[in-house]
Amino acid sequence: MKKHNFNAGPSVLAQEVVERAAKAVLDFNDSGLSILSISHRTKDFDKVVADAEANFRELLHIPDNYRIFYIGGGASTFFYEVAANFLGKKAGYINTGVWSKKAIKEAKRYGEVEVLASSEDKNFSYIPKGVEIPTDLDYLHITSNNTIYGTEYHEDLDSPVPLVADMSSDILSHEFDITKYAMVYGGAQKNLAPAGVAFAIIREDFLEKQVRDLPTMMSFKTHVEKNSMYNTPPVFPIYVLGETLKWLKEIGGVKEIERRNKEKAALLYDEIDRNSLFRGTVEKEDRSLMNICFVMTEGHEDLADEFFKFATERGMVGIKGHRLVGGFRASCYNALPKESVEALVKCMQNFEQLHK
Repeated sequence: MKKHNFNAGPSVLAQEVVERAAKAVLDFNDSGLSILSISHRTKDFDKVVADAEANFRELLHIPDNYRIFYIGGGASTFFYEVAANFLGKKAGYINTGVWSKKAIKEAKRYGEVEVLASSEDKNFSYIPKGVEIPTDLDYLHITSNNTIYGTEYHEDLDSPVPLVADMSSDILSHEFDITKYAMVYGGAQKNLAPAGVAFAIIREDFLEKQVRDLPTMMSFKTHVEKNSMYNTPPVFPIYVLGETLKWLKEIGGVKEIERRNKEKAALLYDEIDRNSLFRGTVEKEDRSLMNICFVMTEGHEDLADEFFKFATERGMVGIKGHRLVGGFRASCYNALPKESVEALVKCMQNFEQLHK
């Protein structure tokens, strides 16, 4: 039976990328060595990193005054490192869910944190609008897509202070203006690579605003100056990240993947809105393209377990909602084929027919 991978992360990778990675595990670049056991100091791996940077820049239109680097530890490491590097007096945060709250908690270790807006009053079912941004902040931090609750920013903010965004779960899924941001970062295990590496894109003038003396590994300057090679980087995840960027270029770039993502999301949201057994959980204008959350309609809550079993038996993988919100979540990341969304929609329709 064909499996349809809706896992929230680690998540689906393009089949072409998986096949290239599998080949490299056996023999990387005709070297006679596995990508799992090469030195990160080889010319072959230098080219992997250089090609990934070139493709990142091309796909996101990244200007020359931005630098790209990689670390281990995931986006959660960046939660405290962003503040350690740049929070001198006060930073602003917008609270749109669990990952925002974690970032806020870590930032409070280094200075004053002003939560400028929050959607917690309605269980994070919307993105706060019209937020007033004080001009005395060291930076403003947002989470661009909220994997647990299924909300997403669909427009770039205009910020009078440096804007920092955790883009773990929607990087490269749609076009955006990188020049509006002082820094974007994220774990790669949603749209880019297997778990084990996190990426950052940072503007040079922001990088120079480091406010305190830090341990070497915590300073972003270390990783920029050493081209992510101060210590041994996550070689295999970076290799797969590079192959994912190549795949994105081959299919038409970010514009094309955004078209596909909107098409997939529309298919599933339309069914959620039509189907008498299911309803969405967030404001329609803030619905995520990446993480589509839904629950049973009122009066049908007792069918949740039955639907989960029904869907699982038909090849749906990873659709159970996060434990904090329950219900269901279909993560429709870049590499998820449209056919998988169509299969889930058919599954929902068949389940409705059983209970009419």
